[in-house]
Amino acid sequence: MINLLLADDDIDDCLFFQEALDELTILANLNTVNDGVQLMELLNNQPYNLPDILFLDLNMPRKSGFECLTELKLHTIFNVIPVVIFSTSLDPEVVNNLYNNGAHYFIRKPGDFNILKKVIHEATIRLELNKAQRPERINFIIQS
Repeated sequence: MINLLLADDDIDDCLFFQEALDELTILANLNTVNDGVQLMELLNNQPYNLPDILFLDLNMPRKSGFECLTELKLHTIFNVIPVVIFSTSLDPEVVNNLYNNGAHYFIRKPGDFNILKKVIHEATIRLELNKAQRPERINFIIQS
């Protein structure tokens, strides 16, 4: 069983993600938090029960996904968590900064349910097969 954590302030996106995950053949447990402060509190309160993969939205209130990524990668306990950025934006400069700051993959949030299932599956399988090793920059963006 893979433990996934989704940090996203959009409740509809969280439900969409859970529904897509439920239709996949991956055995996974999904927990969600709705902003960056909740994310960091959860991780700090459970440092020995870390997620196998963190799906992280960039634009969240109180603490952005970018701030969380930076904080995670500076912390010796949390820097081992594979982080998949899950965002509506696809700004090349932002994507490069995310890669340079330690994110494993970038997924642009799809509006199509079948594409959502495909990209969640792809990210999860890649991280399982590669033992959470970061890809080369050319393979950073997972597209439909």
